[in-house]
Amino acid sequence: MAAPPELVAFCEAEWPRLVGALSLHTGDRDLAEDLAQDAIAKVCQHWRRVRRLDAPEAWLHRVALNLAHSHFRRVGAGRRARVRHGVPERRVDDADDVIAIRAAVASLPERERATIVLRFYVGSSVRETAAILGCPEGTVKTLTHRAIGRLRASGLVDEEEALDG
Repeated sequence: MAAPPELVAFCEAEWPRLVGALSLHTGDRDLAEDLAQDAIAKVCQHWRRVRRLDAPEAWLHRVALNLAHSHFRRVGAGRRARVRHGVPERRVDDADDVIAIRAAVASLPERERATIVLRFYVGSSVRETAAILGCPEGTVKTLTHRAIGRLRASGLVDEEEALDG
């Protein structure tokens, strides 16, 4: 059974922004593509309902962020289990492959990172970001302010850019 043309168009339009947003959020392009595929699969699964939403793009990004959160939770649980059992952690030195902005964004706390990615990469408004994250608009503003402060402290955002955000 062929996918409806509007579903195909939606997925093709959203794929680059979704992968880009998840790459910034996770700091890992391969993981971002995997999570984006899972999120797109959920859109396909629920397309009849999703297409009627006021903002299907917001629904897609919320699903993707939830998948990323679940991934990080599983990774953290695995790390804690390895520590409890004395299994050494393997590290991959990929510092040469990571650009400064990706590293700085990835170092932000998860909610701040999600807010920055949605606001400045995806281009969501404060209201849209609040809807995606399921929090009040004031929380989005606070998270944005904190994240910009951290990025400024890391030297990636100058004073003028921070004031414009």
